[in-house]
Amino acid sequence: MTELSTVEERVRAAIGVRLFTVLAWIPERRAMRRVYTSHPEHYPVGGEKSVEISSGWLERCIVRQEPYLGPDRVAVREVFADHELIDSLGCGAVINVPVVDAGETLGALNILDAEGRYDEASVAAAVKLAPFAVPALRALAGDR
Repeated sequence: MTELSTVEERVRAAIGVRLFTVLAWIPERRAMRRVYTSHPEHYPVGGEKSVEISSGWLERCIVRQEPYLGPDRVAVREVFADHELIDSLGCGAVINVPVVDAGETLGALNILDAEGRYDEASVAAAVKLAPFAVPALRALAGDR
């Protein structure tokens, strides 16, 4: 999706990123579907995550529509079942930003880089970039 590659480029320029994915929220199944990835060999488009794994993450990002900052490997390990793969890609910090339009959560940006790479200023910059993903996620929601 061209629009989402543009979002990745903007994230890369603003705060840096090693692994970038976009997940679409599928409320009827309480699941997230990967619709864009910078690493298709590790995280293919179409893969789904059931959010029961991290109910705290679901409550924060999807329900309350708040970003999540995991600044180090410990935080990544606490939230992601695939933390070993994440670590093998040189990532030890994450920012998850909900993509919201008209009060509705459409999905999330997942931005990962080396441990210690992100802080609250990085989160603020990522939040400003999330609206650029709205058109692509709106189009996908219409396809369901």
